[in-house]
Amino acid sequence: MARQRLEELGFELSPVPGLPDFFRVERGPYSPSKTLEHWLGWFYIQESVMGLPALALDPKPGERVLDLCAAPGGKTSHLADLMCGGGTVVAVEPSRDRLKKLVGNLYRLGLAEVLVVAADGRTFPRGATFDRVMVDVPCSAQGTLRRKGGKLPTRPPEFAAYITRVQEALLRRAAELVRPGGTIVYATCTFDPEENEAVVSRVLQDLPLEVESIDLPLPHEPGVTEFGNQKFDPRLRRAWRVYPHHLDSGGLFMVRLKRIGESDGPCSGWELCETEHSSSWPAEAAEALRRRFGVGEDWLAGLRWWRTGKTLWAHRCRALPLDAWSESSGWQFVSLGLPAFRATGLRRPTNVFLRFLGPHVKAARADLTRAELASLLSGGSLTTDLSDGDAALALDGWVVGRGRATAGGLRAELDRKSAAELKAILSLLSDAPAA
Repeated sequence: MARQRLEELGFELSPVPGLPDFFRVERGPYSPSKTLEHWLGWFYIQESVMGLPALALDPKPGERVLDLCAAPGGKTSHLADLMCGGGTVVAVEPSRDRLKKLVGNLYRLGLAEVLVVAADGRTFPRGATFDRVMVDVPCSAQGTLRRKGGKLPTRPPEFAAYITRVQEALLRRAAELVRPGGTIVYATCTFDPEENEAVVSRVLQDLPLEVESIDLPLPHEPGVTEFGNQKFDPRLRRAWRVYPHHLDSGGLFMVRLKRIGESDGPCSGWELCETEHSSSWPAEAAEALRRRFGVGEDWLAGLRWWRTGKTLWAHRCRALPLDAWSESSGWQFVSLGLPAFRATGLRRPTNVFLRFLGPHVKAARADLTRAELASLLSGGSLTTDLSDGDAALALDGWVVGRGRATAGGLRAELDRKSAAELKAILSLLSDAPAA
């Protein structure tokens, strides 16, 4: 549907061979990031080469997956998408600024299967193991040269030694956190063997890891086994080096590793996740969604609820490792699924959550024209026959956020940033026919 809608807007798209659900924008009237479809979370924009690591990791529905260097969220969201809404992805990021970008992307995309944790991946708590671990490490980013106009930031002389220590520490921690028989993908967007084959070769010397072949129908070069006077583990011929000409995109190194062990059993340290019943809030929230918004009982049954402070989270994770980390320091809970309700005087559904509910909202819904929505976003009000209370604002059949109906009319209640973005999109749509 996203492709059809974009093409109706005048975008010319072509599939990327070997990358399912990836499309290259050949031309268009403006950036696809300025479309309603992007704002609603129907797609994520990134270089096509960045889709390879998640495909190489190959997560399955129901698995427990760790993304050890997650921001800004392209690979995290791709992993969750490949798992078809089943299982749990734990996304880890130490930087507060990058965490904002990560959760912003996850909320926009409506991913209810992701637990976000603030932590340094090098010291991420043990206690729970994972079926698969993505280690897309920070690097010198030589593979982004073309996108950045052939220029990279000036690095101090000690950067090379520092970054390779970080990379090796991250890979070693990943090897501790993956279960026996589990899979790791180590990836960089650089070409330097010191950050790629040299790092992995050192880890292979003393950890129980095997290098596996990557079965993807895409052009690439094998990993190198020597560079200058250095020799690397010969198994690294199975690694992939992707250069810009291969996909008409950026550059990438990746290698798939399997942890060897006595048992290929399930992950440890996980507890089945039940709705937290320390208060009546989850039951009240579900009842409000049924009564006010007409959301079906069967659909609500697929959600689980988790409360932290004044936020009630809606998610679809069957199990969580939070108890296993309870004795560890150096990590902090950030988000679980989507923030569904905030308790600020009134317990009210969030804009993020109403957009997630989308077509399941059957009542208290105002289907607006573009002109009506633009008026509301500018602070105006509209006469409405909705009963007093929260309302879902919809455009072209899709819920875009929350409003409030009172005797004085219907008003929009989007935050300032979201309202400005949506107004800009409406201005671009002003000359286009309604869907």
